[in-house]
Amino acid sequence: MFIPLHDRNALKHIRLQYVTITLIALNTLVWLFTGLLLPAAFADSGVLSLGFIPAVMFGSATLDPALVLVPENATLLTYSFLHGDVWHLASNMLFLWVFGDNVEDALGHVKFLIFYMACAAAGALFHGMIAPLSQNPLIGASGAVAGVVAAYIMLHPKVRVWVLVLFRFPLPLPAFLPLILWIGQQFFMLATDHESNVSWGAHVGGILAGAVLVVILRRRGVPLFDRTIVTPKAVEHEAPVVTAPPAPPPQNRKPIHWGR
Repeated sequence: MFIPLHDRNALKHIRLQYVTITLIALNTLVWLFTGLLLPAAFADSGVLSLGFIPAVMFGSATLDPALVLVPENATLLTYSFLHGDVWHLASNMLFLWVFGDNVEDALGHVKFLIFYMACAAAGALFHGMIAPLSQNPLIGASGAVAGVVAAYIMLHPKVRVWVLVLFRFPLPLPAFLPLILWIGQQFFMLATDHESNVSWGAHVGGILAGAVLVVILRRRGVPLFDRTIVTPKAVEHEAPVVTAPPAPPPQNRKPIHWGR
C-alpha cells in the first residue's frame, strides 16, 4: 500500500538512536549469515531451531533434539531476527529506521529495547493463539515493528512523513493517515486472509502490545497524541517577504509667499 521514506521529527531526549541502529545491524548480520553464508540445509535447520513453532511451544509436537539450539521459550524472541529473503528484511528494517528513533527517544534506550522485545513476544503469542497446532516456523521482525508503528502513531500522529504511495507516488502525509490505513489493513487481512504465508496475527499482536506499552513505558512528561506539526524539509516553503517601498528623498522646495 505504501512505503515510508522519511520524517523530520527531531530527537528531544537522546542524541543517537543506537538501540534502533543496533537492532537493524543485528537483523542484517543474521540474514547475511543465514541467507548467504550458510548452505541452504543449514539455514533451514536454523529456521526450525530458532523460529517460533506454535505446536512445539504449546506441546502438541516436539522438535528433533538435534535441532534444539535454544529453549522453547527463547524462540519468542529469536524468531524476530530471522528473515526469509532480502525484501522481507528490507521492508521491516525500513519501517524500523523511519519510526524507531522517535519511539526510542520517547521511551529511552533501555525501555525501548524492552518494548521491542515485548512486542516481538506478543506477536508470536498472538500468532500461536490463532494457530496453536501449526508446525510451520514463524520468522521475521514484523510483530516487533508493528508495535513500533502503533507507538509512533500514538506519539506523533500529525508529523508529516514522506511515503511512497502505490510504489510510485511520493507524498508528504500526516503520519496518522497512512499508519491508520496500514493498521486497519492488518486487522482486515487477519479476518479475511487465511491462506497466505503472512502472519497477520503476529502483526496484530505487536500492534496491540505496542499501543499498551507505549502508555506505560514512555518518559514522564512525554505526551500522547502530540499536536505539533513537523513538516519534512523538502516541502517547506517560505512566504514571500513584502517590504514597503522606500520613501522618496526630501526635496528642497521654495516657500510659498501668499499674496504675490
